Amino acid sequence: MIDRKKFLNEVNKIVVKIGTSSITKKNCDSTKENCSIDPDFMENIAAQIFELRKSGKEVIVVSSGAIGVGLYELGISPKPREIPIRQAAAAVGQSILMQYWSEAFAKYGIKVAQILLTYDFYSDRISYLNLRNSISTLLEYGVVPIINENDCTCTNEIEAIFGDNDKLSAMVASKIDADLLIILSDIDGLFDKNPKTHSDAKLISLVEKITPEIESYGGNPTSFKGVGGMRTKIKAAKICSMAGCYVLITNSEIDNVLLRALSGEEIGTFFLAERHIRKNRARWIILAKASGTIRVDAGAKAAILGKNSLLPAGVIEVEGNFDRGDIVRLECEGRVFAKGITDYSSEELNKIKGAHTDEIESILGYSNYSNVIKKENIGILEELN
Repeated sequence: MIDRKKFLNEVNKIVVKIGTSSITKKNCDSTKENCSIDPDFMENIAAQIFELRKSGKEVIVVSSGAIGVGLYELGISPKPREIPIRQAAAAVGQSILMQYWSEAFAKYGIKVAQILLTYDFYSDRISYLNLRNSISTLLEYGVVPIINENDCTCTNEIEAIFGDNDKLSAMVASKIDADLLIILSDIDGLFDKNPKTHSDAKLISLVEKITPEIESYGGNPTSFKGVGGMRTKIKAAKICSMAGCYVLITNSEIDNVLLRALSGEEIGTFFLAERHIRKNRARWIILAKASGTIRVDAGAKAAILGKNSLLPAGVIEVEGNFDRGDIVRLECEGRVFAKGITDYSSEELNKIKGAHTDEIESILGYSNYSNVIKKENIGILEELN
């Protein structure tokens, strides 16, 4: 049997997705008389994240629940396709949801930040870069980002695209290079049959590869409070697998579920990922067409070869026209030794080259990153050999 600890030991950045059914009280029924937020549950999650952060982990939360909370607050029960009512409910519920999260984390001295996303962040490069910049900065300042879909401005996305934020959490995890996505739900994990209708259903503890057979185990949603059934969770795992991110689907009602999961305990369903994706990413960067060249000094080259990021102080000259997110060559003394994904455009770099990091904002009027190119976005040419 595969020991989960072997894989979880290398986990640093974690996305925790929490479904609607977990955030609302467990005895919520179709009348919604008891369908309110469960503050004890939220405080318990905050306590566990506090412990994870103490051990050096970075944690991002993707929280569903805005629509369900808003419906409860408004005292209405729309049909599934009544999008305008669900949008209004999301607008009402989101502020309440964030208030509870803020209060839960405040008990542990942790500040939170609200990030509302639409599908554009995944397909639009600038939106993605802005998201990555925001999350990176928040984590640097010890803030826990709380992400949700911007349901009050979405239309069919509410029902069709993310599905109670399962796919959203996977997209976020893949874009910010997370190591692990934990999906907390009202079910123990992936079963070979629906456990609510088949008493002989067996929990699948480990998925090494998502095959057509594994995908066939996905069913329809099982909870009226959340629209994300197992089918969307498997799709989320597939997205993460391609990005080199592990996924754990497990029951939110398990005591200390996050801490036990990170300790390697055999709970839920653990999806492996091809971790060599990191190396493949570097190879992709190296082989991709470059849009320009950044010439650096010997000190910057030595730092890069030592697996460090490129700072503006090490930039001597910029050649070509390129935008943020483009691939550029890194050259020193006439020799191209690496390629990387730049966080600044050629126009911006020509202004900040040779400057210290703390001077970027005074020169540009803003500061996207302290680095010109992050170390994880650099591919050394020698790595191909």
